[in-house]
Amino acid sequence: MNLPKIPLADWIEWLEAWLEANFDPLFQFIRLIVGETVGGLEAVLQWFPPLVLILIFTAIAWFIGKWRMALFSFIGLAIIDNLGLWSQTMQTLALVITAAFISILIGVPLGILCARSKTVLRIVTPLLDFMQTMPAFVYLLPAVTFFSLGVVPGVIASIIFAIPPTIRLTNLGIRQVPAELVEAADAFGSTPAQKLFKLQLPLAMPTIMAGINQTIMLSLSMVVIASMIGAQGVGAYVYRAVTQGNTGVGFEAGLAIVILAIILDRLTQQSMNKTKTN
Repeated sequence: MNLPKIPLADWIEWLEAWLEANFDPLFQFIRLIVGETVGGLEAVLQWFPPLVLILIFTAIAWFIGKWRMALFSFIGLAIIDNLGLWSQTMQTLALVITAAFISILIGVPLGILCARSKTVLRIVTPLLDFMQTMPAFVYLLPAVTFFSLGVVPGVIASIIFAIPPTIRLTNLGIRQVPAELVEAADAFGSTPAQKLFKLQLPLAMPTIMAGINQTIMLSLSMVVIASMIGAQGVGAYVYRAVTQGNTGVGFEAGLAIVILAIILDRLTQQSMNKTKTN
């Protein structure tokens, strides 16, 4: 017995058309905000001469990490500049910062809400499972439909792809706070806000930072994929190299992405280690 096929594709396309018809002003507003944010960050990063920005990043790496991290940052960024990929790398960095910032801005409060309410957690967990297991390329399709081509759909797709770790680990970090400390705070008459900001968040911060680290890395990987729908940056060079079979150019662009990924990863890890020691 052959059962009729569920018209899932038709339902999804109907929902997509309905959202586009009824929420287009909202999508245009989001497009404006995200586009201006990325453009502003890119303008700031491009305004500095490469050498000045390399020294600034090196100083930040020295302050957050150790001298080895500062040395790697200086050499790695100098290599990127030498390869002629500085402007494209700054475009990619602006996209990553925007996507990661919005993911953290949404993910941390949602993670706190999940930790406070089991009902919210039961609703959000299947959505997070879906978001993390769905192939990354699928996110590009609705993003293009609602936000056209360019950097904005790339950022939106990156946010959807990268936000789950921040939500999950914020929830986990708050739930791992010892119950005895929470009971002691209640005994001293702490308000829910005082208990959250003075006890739970400080103790959960290392776990939250681990989620933020994963979100930043996922944002970078998705931003590279988003070059297929017009997002600028080093990913566009990788995409062109793949389509044209240009191995050398692809390797140079890939090396720039690797250097940027290592710097971002190590800086967030060092920040996480500092929160543990404090």
